[in-house]
Amino acid sequence: MHVQRVVLNSRPGTNGAPGPENFRLEESTLAPDLKDGEALVRTLYLSVDPYMRCRMNEDTGAHYLTPWQLSECVDGGGVGVVESSRCGTCAEGDVVTSFSWPWQTRAVLKGAVLQKVDPQLAGGHLSYLLGAVGMTGLTAMLGVREKGHVTKGANQTMVVSGAAGACGSIAGQIGRLDGCARVVGICGSDEKCRALVEDLGFSAAVNYRREDVPTRLKECCPEGVDVYFDNVGGAISDTVIAQMNNGGHVILCGQISQYNKDVPYPPPLSEETQETLRRKSITRERFMVLDYMSKADAALCELSQCVKSGQIKVLETVVNGIENMGDAFSSMMKGGNIGKQIIKISE
Repeated sequence: MHVQRVVLNSRPGTNGAPGPENFRLEESTLAPDLKDGEALVRTLYLSVDPYMRCRMNEDTGAHYLTPWQLSECVDGGGVGVVESSRCGTCAEGDVVTSFSWPWQTRAVLKGAVLQKVDPQLAGGHLSYLLGAVGMTGLTAMLGVREKGHVTKGANQTMVVSGAAGACGSIAGQIGRLDGCARVVGICGSDEKCRALVEDLGFSAAVNYRREDVPTRLKECCPEGVDVYFDNVGGAISDTVIAQMNNGGHVILCGQISQYNKDVPYPPPLSEETQETLRRKSITRERFMVLDYMSKADAALCELSQCVKSGQIKVLETVVNGIENMGDAFSSMMKGGNIGKQIIKISE
């Protein structure tokens, strides 16, 4: 059986920005016979995510992330349908998902890495299983709940950086649903700002490319910042932390502004920012969703209900065709997506 796959063609270098040329499309073949415990799956959707930038380096800098190997098939989050099976956990026609789905049009995978899912969990939108009703939604919901200390009626203000991305767009809505009086997003275009306020119900949005962030933040958060969902790090995070209230909480989720730099994760803070955290007793703890998987099933159920009822609205940027994986990844790393970046591989 002939398939197309995407392999890692080259590494961008520890301090380099990734480009489409780092990936290569190849033709390959699959053996026709399945072994016991295997399933043949057809890929429907693949996900590209900021953490993958770390996997492009020989050393990912994180014990839980393995580097992609040169000239070998790249993998990540995927969803597809079982075409034939010799494993007890899934049957022909089942919709399945995996965190280690190869970037191939079809693949033979061990049943152990596949998770059978009910399409109705995502209201029939199977791509949502890679975003709002998948690991991205879990990261947003559990990040806010475990590290944000949002209290209904406490008149709290939440700021989200990378707010129009896959995780930030969900996190802000959860902050609002959980009781924040004001939710402000920071993002990189007027179109994104409009989507946050008009489509997702954010109180306000700041375009960091065009506006003076400290000034606009003061206007949008007149009573200071209580909760900060940090997806970007760098200068933007220094600015937000400088305007935080005593006893505030930073949810350290991602640092995309630093991923193309040779710095440890999480990257070190300026002395001034460290002093602000100390002086104001602000908590800033790294959030890793993998540490909270015991709460995943209940959270996914809640996310599903919120999405189906319209309480959480989902933004996606969908690109068609496996040949466009490299372009989609590079665009996402530069902020070219609104919401979750998805690649549609087949119907």
